[in-house]
Amino acid sequence: MKVAILSRAPRCYSTRRLKEAITERGHTARVLDPLKFSMYLEAGRPALYYRNKPLSTYDAVIPRIGASVTFFGNAVVRQFESMGVYCVNPSNAISVSRDKLRSLQVLSRHHLGLPQTTFVRDRKDVIPAIRRVGGAPVVIKLLEGTQGIGVILADNENVAAAVVETLQSARQNVLIQRFVAESRGKDIRAFVVGHEVVGAMRRTAQGSEFRSNVHRGGKAEAVDLDPDYVQTAVRAAHIMGLRMAGVDMLEGADGPQIMEVNSSPGLEGIEGATGLDVAGRIVDYIEEQVDFPDIDYRERLTLGKGYGVAEIPLGPSSPWVGQTLREADLRSKGINVLSIQRDSTVHPHPHGDALMASGDVLICFGKHLSMREYLPTRRKRPRKSRPKADAAE
Repeated sequence: MKVAILSRAPRCYSTRRLKEAITERGHTARVLDPLKFSMYLEAGRPALYYRNKPLSTYDAVIPRIGASVTFFGNAVVRQFESMGVYCVNPSNAISVSRDKLRSLQVLSRHHLGLPQTTFVRDRKDVIPAIRRVGGAPVVIKLLEGTQGIGVILADNENVAAAVVETLQSARQNVLIQRFVAESRGKDIRAFVVGHEVVGAMRRTAQGSEFRSNVHRGGKAEAVDLDPDYVQTAVRAAHIMGLRMAGVDMLEGADGPQIMEVNSSPGLEGIEGATGLDVAGRIVDYIEEQVDFPDIDYRERLTLGKGYGVAEIPLGPSSPWVGQTLREADLRSKGINVLSIQRDSTVHPHPHGDALMASGDVLICFGKHLSMREYLPTRRKRPRKSRPKADAAE
C-alpha cells in the first residue's frame, strides 16, 4: 500500500509518527506539500501533478491540511477523491469542520449536547444575544481561530458587548457561547478513528488561564470515558462525515457538551498522555478501508429521475410502528431501508426481522413518490400580522 500524507510540516510530530506507523507495517509513505500540487481537469481523466511532474499512483491519502491553506489543500483532496483514491477524511467533511458556525449548525440538528451559541451581526442584537445564552460570563470565539487563539472569556455583559463590537468593527466574525462554569479550565479530547474512540485525554488549564489547549500550556492526562462521552464523540464525528477526528467536549452538568470536531487532530498530545499508538490505529483502519473509496451519490449514482435517499421519522401514528421490516413489506413499495437510527445508535443494513418503534428514523433509498407518502407533513408557521409602520425595510 502506498500512502500520501498531505502536510506542509514533514518534521512535525504528527507527520513523523504517521510516516513511521505506515513504514512499520510494510507500506510506503510519502509526505507531500499540498501547495506544490497542480490539478488537471479533462473529461473522464482528472489528474494531479506534483512539482510539475505527473503524480504516481497512491492507494490512500491522509490529509493534514493547515487552517491557512484550507481552500487549496481541500481542492487537492477533492482531486484525489475524483481519481478514486481513498481519503481518510473526505473534502466536504474537512470544509464543514473548518467552519465553526457551520459545524455547530450541522450538529444542532441532532440530539447531542452543545453549549448554547448565538451568531449576530447587528450591534443592536449583541446584548439580547448574550442574554439568550444565559448572560455573562460568556465565551467569545473567532470563527477562524485555532489552538485556543481568538477565544475570549468575558465576565460581564458590557465587556462582552464591547469585545464583540470591537472584533466586528475589525471585520471579524464571532460566536457567542454560554460559559459552562462546571467545566472551567478543563475539557476532554476524544480521538475517533472509524467507529471507536482509540484514546482520550482530559486537558486542564494552568494558573488563571481558562483555555485548556496544550498549545496554551494546558496539561493532559489519560482518561477512561463514560459510555455517553464515547457515544457522543463517535456520533459527532460521523455526523460531520469524518472518519478520523479529535472531538473536544466540556464536562457539563447534563453530560458532554461538544465544543469542536477537529478534522486534523494532532497526535503528540494524545499519544503522550495515553502512551497509545494512535498513529498505528489510524494506519490499521486505512488498511481495512482502502478498497472502499468515497462515492458522491449526487455525482456518481445516476439512477434516473424519481429516485433518491430520504429520512423517514416514525411517529406514534406511523403504520410501521410495532411491525418488522418483513411485515411492513417496504420493498414491494419500492423502498429499501439502508439503516435504522434509534436514539443515538445506528443499525446499518437491518434484517427483515428488525422491529420498528416510535422515534426511529429510517434512512431509505427508493422512489420519491413511494417515500413521500410516509414523510411527516410540513407545517407552515402562521404569519403574525403587524402594522405596516413596524415592518422592516
